[in-house]
Amino acid sequence: MKKSRKWLWIVLGVLVVIGIIIGATSGGETAEDSADSSSSTSENGNKSDDKGKTAGLNTPVRDGKFEFTVTGVESGLSEVGDNPYLTEQAQGQFVVVTLTVSNTGDKPQSFSPSEQKLKDSQGRTFESDSTAQIALGDTDIAVWDSINPGNSVDVKLVFDMPKDATAQSLELHDSMFSDGVTVNLTK
Repeated sequence: MKKSRKWLWIVLGVLVVIGIIIGATSGGETAEDSADSSSSTSENGNKSDDKGKTAGLNTPVRDGKFEFTVTGVESGLSEVGDNPYLTEQAQGQFVVVTLTVSNTGDKPQSFSPSEQKLKDSQGRTFESDSTAQIALGDTDIAVWDSINPGNSVDVKLVFDMPKDATAQSLELHDSMFSDGVTVNLTK
């Protein structure tokens, strides 16, 4: 009987710790922020419901405290980096996605390139290549950083895809716990 109570307290303690971690890393998202997660802002500043729809290039979209604008896609790169000691070779091809990330909240918010996912035309998902991003340079955030409220940064995300793959869409996240918003990368 005492053993089962001990395990109950351990399980409850673990659940409390997990809850605290989730609360601390989610940035305190409110119901209003969740509503922003499913809407996009058109070029004229009007918001429209984005459920079931996918935004395109140069169209600001929001997820939680971040507004994202994908401004370019470059594919077919066999290597990245200008420094001969920091050049990275692709296993297949590097795809570089350029975007602007703005903090629309009222406190600093962490941005992690590794939370952003690229999907190809076959529905496969790819994670960013942090080593290639560091080698590429020319980005405000190479691996992970906080963005202060009201500030915007330019980011280049690097993905290593098979040579015959076509980048279809980018799933952007405010945090690892957010729903995310999708941007269509094809024209």
